[in-house]
Amino acid sequence: MKRWHAVAATALVAAAAALYVVTRSTTAEPVNLTTTGSRYAATVLIADPAPGRVTVEVTVSKGDADTVALSAVMADMGHSTPELSATKRAPGRFVAVGELFPMSGVWDLSIRIDGPAGEEQLATKTLIPD
Repeated sequence: MKRWHAVAATALVAAAAALYVVTRSTTAEPVNLTTTGSRYAATVLIADPAPGRVTVEVTVSKGDADTVALSAVMADMGHSTPELSATKRAPGRFVAVGELFPMSGVWDLSIRIDGPAGEEQLATKTLIPD
């Protein structure tokens, strides 16, 4: 009887490990958000939205942007993240890498854009899955 329990326990552990690997390897759908202000319009792409370190691409489609920075707030939980500066990769295209969403949930994403037309803060909401 003890041997049967050991075999069952081993099979249960193997099944749990396989389930963990399968669920962790499936990634969430990319997040693609567009927001418009009076001076600028931007599209934000988060290819692999998840808590922790992310890469965020910002394309400014209206206005001439010199700098872009991102920050996020989860008001219901009292969380906010420090501003994350994006690197200019091409005219109108910026990429930021860092920890923007420390946990899953609904976040208010703020995009601060500065250029010849002045500074403007754009905002949108995004859901970061587990």
